[in-house]
Amino acid sequence: MSDKDCLFCKIIAGEIPAEKIYENDYVLAFKDIQPASPHHYLIIPKIHKASLQEFVDGDQQVLGELMLAAPKIAQEQGFAEAGYRTVVNTGKDGGQTVFHLHMHLLAGREHQWPPG
Repeated sequence: MSDKDCLFCKIIAGEIPAEKIYENDYVLAFKDIQPASPHHYLIIPKIHKASLQEFVDGDQQVLGELMLAAPKIAQEQGFAEAGYRTVVNTGKDGGQTVFHLHMHLLAGREHQWPPG
């Protein structure tokens, strides 16, 4: 299921180029074009859901694959031991700007708390 106007669906379909770093049957990860850290990747499900609010019982496989991709990428990219941050923004007030669920994976510097 995709949305023909969705930026991330177009990346999944290969219509828009992205520097892919990880992919399986459920998720795709690529470098963020406006990185907020030395390592900044976006991990997205291959099904279109605008935000976390659209997921329901039965979507556990996709959400599990989304979460499991982060430590795999961290290991492959060499920052697993130093640490990393994962962020899922939901809705406008949550800071979401692209309405296809995505998880930010940030590493390569110390991240402060609370976030901005």
